[in-house]
Amino acid sequence: MNTVASTRKKTIQPTLARLPPLTSLRAFVATARHLNFLGAADELHVTSAAVGQQIRLLEDYLGQPLFHRTRGQLQLTTAGLSLVPGLTDAFDAVLATMTQFVASDHDLPIRVSVAPSFASKWLIPRLNGLRRAAPGLQVLVDASTQLSDLNTDDTDCAIRYGSGGYPGLVVDHLFSESVVPLCNPEFAERHWLWNDPQAIEGVPLLHEDGAEHDQSCPDWNAWLRAEGLSYRPSQGGFRLNQSSLVIDAALAGQGLGLGKVRLAEAELRAGRLVSPFGSPQPVSFSYFFVTTPAKARLARVELFRNWLQAETKALRAISDVLLWNSPRRLDIAAAE
Repeated sequence: MNTVASTRKKTIQPTLARLPPLTSLRAFVATARHLNFLGAADELHVTSAAVGQQIRLLEDYLGQPLFHRTRGQLQLTTAGLSLVPGLTDAFDAVLATMTQFVASDHDLPIRVSVAPSFASKWLIPRLNGLRRAAPGLQVLVDASTQLSDLNTDDTDCAIRYGSGGYPGLVVDHLFSESVVPLCNPEFAERHWLWNDPQAIEGVPLLHEDGAEHDQSCPDWNAWLRAEGLSYRPSQGGFRLNQSSLVIDAALAGQGLGLGKVRLAEAELRAGRLVSPFGSPQPVSFSYFFVTTPAKARLARVELFRNWLQAETKALRAISDVLLWNSPRRLDIAAAE
């Protein structure tokens, strides 16, 4: 029995505004291919009842049946047969267009805006992992302290160091940051720094200034106060305008730096830098991935975002990073 309310063909003047629902047309094409609602439902990832409802809506819109229903079997009517070639070709064209678009989107380089220190100390050393996770993805790293306007320029996404207040953007918190005294092992030995913060009084210090330094990050005086130490440190040393330069100067034995742990993590794990005394002081700023809602749907941005989330989930706790090069750990390594 035909379940269509009216079997008289309706006079329709198709326009974009008066086309039948796309969902009904899609259900018809899938049902015509399988000649049963269950097969169409599996293809479309919906229930067979939902497919049947969409077919009934389309038949009602057209005013005539598209399938004969006999003892649970479906056969296309003459009207249904006339629709199949054109609609099948139309959906094949849509699929081909979308496939081509996704492929071309993947081929375009993703433009990522980051601060220079984050680029050099955290992101770039991990790009081999991104290459393995997303083969073929090209990355253009725009390292600058000047913030990009993601709504107006050609930057796809950014990694920002801040408070996280980015209205209108898609925001993922990546990880927090802390600062500790950092130097190379030879410097620590030469100045007798192991577990002796008093030795700081005669040691050249490395100070961070510039656009990458935020108000939530303690300077040497604030860090010493937080550690319960009242004396003033030596005024000798260097003032550097990027976090990465503080780390590089500490690596070169130029002084004792108050460095960001996450940016120095690779050097700490390799033993090229150590934290000879004190505890990490957290800063209120964190690292965030940001993009616009429209750009978040781009294949290249989704690939980069997924990889970034996986990388940050795998990070060790800051306390574990510092324990790796504690005096006790170094003594054990030497004994081995």
